[in-house]
Amino acid sequence: MTSHEIVSMLNAHGVRPTQQRIAVYRYLADHPVHPSADLLYRELTKEYPSFSRTTIYNSLHVLIKAGLARPLLIDADEQRFDGNPLDHGHFKCRRCGHIFDFELDESLLHSLCPEGFQAERRDICCTGLCASCLEKEDLCAGA
Repeated sequence: MTSHEIVSMLNAHGVRPTQQRIAVYRYLADHPVHPSADLLYRELTKEYPSFSRTTIYNSLHVLIKAGLARPLLIDADEQRFDGNPLDHGHFKCRRCGHIFDFELDESLLHSLCPEGFQAERRDICCTGLCASCLEKEDLCAGA
């Protein structure tokens, strides 16, 4: 995304487009790796040495509150962040640690919500072995 597109998106969501918010959002949009705040800090301070950890956390909080990002609680040890605010699932490989997005079946999602309730956000997280790690495990078992 260009800086102009990011500024327009932030403005459209009622967010003042500061340099910090633009940088954090750009990183989330350009790097769909579901980074932690620490990873964001390490990566962004390479280009913006004046950014603090507090700056990163504050920017994330504003983006989440505006509906432009979402927290990802797939691991009890570390909170991650996702630049895709739409409902979708996540799969974390226990071996390589990568987090993968997957689409959700809307009809299934509606059946998961208790009768008389209305879900505003859905977080579906799975852990296990990704296809690549599972293939490696199968190859090792067959050897």
